[in-house]
Amino acid sequence: MTASPNEHTIKIDQTDPAETGTTTLSVRTLKLSDFRNYASARLDLDARPVVLVGDNGSGKTNLLEAVSLLGPGHGLRGRPYAELARKDGQGGFAIAANVRTRHGELDIGTGFAQRVGEDGTGRTVRIAGKDSSAGALGDYVKQVFLIPAMDGLFTGGGSDRRRFLDRLVVAIAPGLRTSLSRYERAMRQRNRLFQMREYGKSLFEGLEEQMAEAGIAIAAARSTRWSGSPRSSTSGAKPKAKPLSPTRCWRCMGRSRPTLRAVATEAEDAFRILLEEGRERDRAASRTLEGPHRSDLLVVHGPKNAPAAICSSGEQKALLLGLVLAKAELIKTMEGIAPLVLLDEVAAHLDGVRREALFAEILRLKVQAWMTGTDKELFSPLAQSAQILDVNRGIISP
Repeated sequence: MTASPNEHTIKIDQTDPAETGTTTLSVRTLKLSDFRNYASARLDLDARPVVLVGDNGSGKTNLLEAVSLLGPGHGLRGRPYAELARKDGQGGFAIAANVRTRHGELDIGTGFAQRVGEDGTGRTVRIAGKDSSAGALGDYVKQVFLIPAMDGLFTGGGSDRRRFLDRLVVAIAPGLRTSLSRYERAMRQRNRLFQMREYGKSLFEGLEEQMAEAGIAIAAARSTRWSGSPRSSTSGAKPKAKPLSPTRCWRCMGRSRPTLRAVATEAEDAFRILLEEGRERDRAASRTLEGPHRSDLLVVHGPKNAPAAICSSGEQKALLLGLVLAKAELIKTMEGIAPLVLLDEVAAHLDGVRREALFAEILRLKVQAWMTGTDKELFSPLAQSAQILDVNRGIISP
């Protein structure tokens, strides 16, 4: 139980039934200082799934966000670090955790301190007591997540779907980040050239060469990483019996996709020529009209043979969960250990059959899944297999 809203410790004493000689990537200790609505908090856990139950605004998602910052990137909500500091705090925050990884138990610390005169864009990271970069966290902590903001993924713009796909791919191919940065930087410079009255042809050639190299690497990563993804046990041949993820296929679609069958250098040449031939058209549009930045992710509901965009909200949620869990299984196959799975308000829009299928899949994968919800009864099938905590405005109790 908690001693006060400002400082408390939660400890789970039950033996972990999931540990049978295999390692589960799991957070064993989580400490927060001045993070969101938590002045101070500590959780001692085991490898089982974690369920956080409480009213809206109680701080459940804040805990998930803290866990997401144990990996690379800006966290599951992508907010500026300064916004994560507690309003009545000192202007910064600290997160410390002991994480069981495939390399053994590891102490990870990350935080942010706003100082006068600083722009507040960076954060500190320590791994096993040594200063490091946020990107290095990806070597130890891999994670996939799903939040309510993604529920409109299939009906929104293609840029949202590209970001969703790239986040999943980066979990097993960190090099994609570099390719994306190189491509975006070269494309912005090329687009600026269209606004100039005078320019050298060589400038276009150099930038288009960079775009071709990075663009084909991006398209290849998006396509091949998914083509080898194992199907979730809740997908495929018997969707009526296992209805969570009736995804028949997902693929990256784009104008440059056919060239992926060629040798990499030939594909780069073909894309470079495409950019060269399209200069005047792109000049008229003031932007680049061909390339992986225009690709889209197409997801099809298998049994209905229908695009996800026209499926019900429950079916769309199941499809999203299927993609996330399939990626978790692929990471487990490639890395030998499943990633952390963060699922915010996961029970929303799911019927009882799909919820049970979700829980069964989480237990089958042996992942430490962090889930949130407002109704404890929705998680009753996990009562004996998960760590269920009540969250009430920064106060956590078992």
